[in-house]
Amino acid sequence: MGGFPIEIVLALIGIAVPIVAFLWEFVFVGRKELGYRVQMDTPVTGEIESVFPGVLPQLRPAHEGVSPPLKDLSVVLVRIENSGATPIDTHDYQAPEAGQVGLHLNFSRRRVIGMAVTELSDEGLADSLGRDSGIAVREDTDGHIGAIDLPRVPLNRGDHYKILAILQRSEGTGEYPAPVLSGGLKGGRIIETQSRTGISRVMVALTAFLVVVIVIQLMVSALAPDPTPLDCAAGKLTVVGSSAFEPVIRDAAAQYGKRCTGAEFTFGFEGTERGLDRLAEEGKDDPDLLTISDGPKGDGYQTLLDRPLALSLFTMIVHKDVGVINLSVAQIQDLYQGRITNWRDVGGADLPVVLVNRIPGSGTRNTLERRVLGGPHPDRPHVSCVAIKDGAPATARYCDVQVTKDMQKAVGDIPGAIGYSEFSEAVKAGATTLTINGVTPGRDAAVNRSYPFWGVEYAYSFGELAGDSLGASFLHFLTDLTGKDVLREHGNEPCGELPDRARCLPSS
Repeated sequence: MGGFPIEIVLALIGIAVPIVAFLWEFVFVGRKELGYRVQMDTPVTGEIESVFPGVLPQLRPAHEGVSPPLKDLSVVLVRIENSGATPIDTHDYQAPEAGQVGLHLNFSRRRVIGMAVTELSDEGLADSLGRDSGIAVREDTDGHIGAIDLPRVPLNRGDHYKILAILQRSEGTGEYPAPVLSGGLKGGRIIETQSRTGISRVMVALTAFLVVVIVIQLMVSALAPDPTPLDCAAGKLTVVGSSAFEPVIRDAAAQYGKRCTGAEFTFGFEGTERGLDRLAEEGKDDPDLLTISDGPKGDGYQTLLDRPLALSLFTMIVHKDVGVINLSVAQIQDLYQGRITNWRDVGGADLPVVLVNRIPGSGTRNTLERRVLGGPHPDRPHVSCVAIKDGAPATARYCDVQVTKDMQKAVGDIPGAIGYSEFSEAVKAGATTLTINGVTPGRDAAVNRSYPFWGVEYAYSFGELAGDSLGASFLHFLTDLTGKDVLREHGNEPCGELPDRARCLPSS
């Protein structure tokens, strides 16, 4: 988006955050960590007394012969563990060096009436939790907080011990505040840990962050334009020449522009000869100029280089009222030589034949002469097809047009008219097309030579094109990339896919 590599930035963030979180959690902050977890905090109900009569008074020895009544009792089990990445030694506890105590397990609104150490992960821990270790029970009467002082127990990674305590309410009603382990570690921390059966809040937060990063990346990818392919080129390119191939080139340029957004095209399809003339005159000073030709350029234009594009299909077209659907090659030759002048002579309507021709220099006209007529048309004075349509003398049974669209219009407007056109464009225009020698115009028929009216489309440049130019890239697109699909859509066969590629040589 705007050239800024936001996808790369998001990807780097997505990688960096988990790494930083890991280092922070397990190397810096969590490297030395003592955790505690309250595994049980359960009231002792009257049901115990009913099942075991006299058990509650026995929990606390009599004082001066009096055994105080016990009520609102609770049992608490707290697990204390080394949850960090490194061992904890006695000197790691933040407590006065002279004392033995390192931690305090506090119970708000309760007093401790009994306690025991249980479930040592290592029997060696018993030496640090014995009677002379400093472990003791006390009470902060002003704050109504019972406490168990715990010694500086050295713990290897993963070591733990548990404190089982019997407590009695000292004030208040309702639920008790949770037990709290207080104290400190040098260069570390004391935290309340969670059961390992669930998912930690850190993992939930990290997962949520990664999901957000992925969603943002997807949104950026969906909204951002596709990256420009490496074989694209930017700039302006002018394409001129054959009007028969104009729709193909326009569609191919549109497809290229979608793929390569920096390209701009202009067009000037006024016929093959005019296109070749313009390229010969202007190409030296304008390298961004290409000409499309229906067939080889001939003996002239020595400075122009040809590049074959596709085998192109042409067809004969007639006015809808002539009553003919097929002509032989010989009949077409007789028509254009003037030997057949009425459609009844070839099985059609009683209509005089009107020959519609492209002007001399037209590539499509040259293809007709080469493939069907066996030679050039007879010389005739130029007559406008508009004049024929609007009532020219009856002796004028021929006229000339400049481009393909004019040909299609003239044949469709003038009764008795016959002409020729690029096949797919004739079909799109709704023209009446003919079979030749009983063969329907088709790509396969042209490839196997059973259909005679075909030609080769060429692209011409003035000398060699620069490898990084838009002209070179566009021609590569036409002959080797998606442009080939456009050629096929218009009924052409790409030269590179012909069984006999020699068919596309100018001498073929």
